[in-house]
Amino acid sequence: MTHFDVFNGDADGICALHQLRLAEPRESTLVTGVKRDISLLKRVATEDATSVTVLDISMEKNSADLQRLLQAQVPVQYFDHHFPGDIPADDGLQAHIDTDANACTGLLVNRFLDNAHLPWAVVAAYGDNLHDAAKQAASPMNLSSDQHAALEELGTLMNYNGYGSTIDDLYFTPDNLYKSIKPYSDPFEFIANDTAFAKLKSGYESDMKKATEVAPDLSTEHCAMFIFPQEAFARRVGGVYGNQLARDNPARAHALLSTLPQGGYLVSVRAPLENKTGADELCRKFETGGGRKAAAGINHLPAAELENFQAAFQAQFAA
Repeated sequence: MTHFDVFNGDADGICALHQLRLAEPRESTLVTGVKRDISLLKRVATEDATSVTVLDISMEKNSADLQRLLQAQVPVQYFDHHFPGDIPADDGLQAHIDTDANACTGLLVNRFLDNAHLPWAVVAAYGDNLHDAAKQAASPMNLSSDQHAALEELGTLMNYNGYGSTIDDLYFTPDNLYKSIKPYSDPFEFIANDTAFAKLKSGYESDMKKATEVAPDLSTEHCAMFIFPQEAFARRVGGVYGNQLARDNPARAHALLSTLPQGGYLVSVRAPLENKTGADELCRKFETGGGRKAAAGINHLPAAELENFQAAFQAQFAA
């Protein structure tokens, strides 16, 4: 019997777990995957678990397995900022859910820990493209502009590592990236001393260069859509490039579609930063879609649905 830490494989999920385990060290079995692999509670066997912590994965998408664990009287601590659906009223569930567009799981954990490991919460917020929230959270630390830039880069690189349709697309499996940062209470020490940072930086710069060479298939005042080729770089870079486009064009929504080996597309959607809402509503119209108000995605959009998606995308962000 063991404790399970179940977490999203992006910057937010990893940084949220890191804060918790710096504050409350414990042996655990790690359950994670690529950023889009969010149905993770199904991998926790009731008979093996004494308790479970869940970080940055949709409660709605894991509802049946959450109920299964609670019915078996396995206590669950849950931190998340995605649409939760119906939150069970159960004494065994400790839920910290906030769907505000400026919230992320790392910031929720930071609130729970009363700023105990604030720098890692700032990394999480930068990784989730919440730059204003990151700067606001960091205000007690009086960081220089160079220090802000370093934490922003780390969050971006950790987030970048989570994207891909399979683990094979990634530079590091998310559990191994978590293990790399685990010894560091100070993110600046990780940046300066760990080879994982340099490897991610090199890969990111190469992939982003290729991404900027892809022309949009649709470009209007209100939205832009890009279709990327069937290459691993495209699956890795879709989310972080979407974040950059959103910052560069804050009044415009963006959709990045990466062609999948099995056909169809992996989709990342970013709502306009000037009105961070609607991305999740759009993506939930499609079978494998989900996410949050500002940023959402579709794990597999069939090729036959491409025209429907483009029409729905334009309608969602028409003004």
